[in-house]
Amino acid sequence: MALGEAEGLQLAVVCDGVTQSPRPESASTLAAQTGVTILAEELKAGSTQESATRAACARAALAVASLATSLDDAPACTYVSAVAGPDLVTVGWVGDSRAYWLPDDGPAVLLTDDDVASAGVLTAWLGADARDTGCRALGFVPDSPGLLMVCTDGLWGYLDEPVTFRAAVPLEGTRALVDHALASGGRDNVTVVLIPVRRA
Repeated sequence: MALGEAEGLQLAVVCDGVTQSPRPESASTLAAQTGVTILAEELKAGSTQESATRAACARAALAVASLATSLDDAPACTYVSAVAGPDLVTVGWVGDSRAYWLPDDGPAVLLTDDDVASAGVLTAWLGADARDTGCRALGFVPDSPGLLMVCTDGLWGYLDEPVTFRAAVPLEGTRALVDHALASGGRDNVTVVLIPVRRA
């Protein structure tokens, strides 16, 4: 994961290496760092949240593709990003890492759709062998205070209802979520970011 800030907005990118690919940790690290860097640059240059989100994802895809020595040696990862401000939240994604809106008072809302054909079978990812690296983006105006959560499947695979964590202090909440995943079996790596969103 990588975190940042630009123009009063909180930024986060969470990536998950595709296990079947070589050097997945290199892909996810590079994608997260590139994504946050480009998000910040684009927003500071005056881009809209959606434009910045798509540009950052595209640059992250190119960065990951550059790691390949051939299509048989192509590191790969999933990608989910968040731009959070008091009046607008924008998420972007490729793969099965997710974003949730956790309002202080109300049910959790899944903001992303998994790019999968069936459980565990990705249809989209970042990497030189990806068929489609088009980033999907979604913006919404929060109508109440809450938390924006971005995470890998190592967390959401163990959560039937993440709403139970919605009122947590961000750092304590992330620890509780990771502990929950580990206690539930924890057969996958876990990355989670919680960003508080308060109305202006």
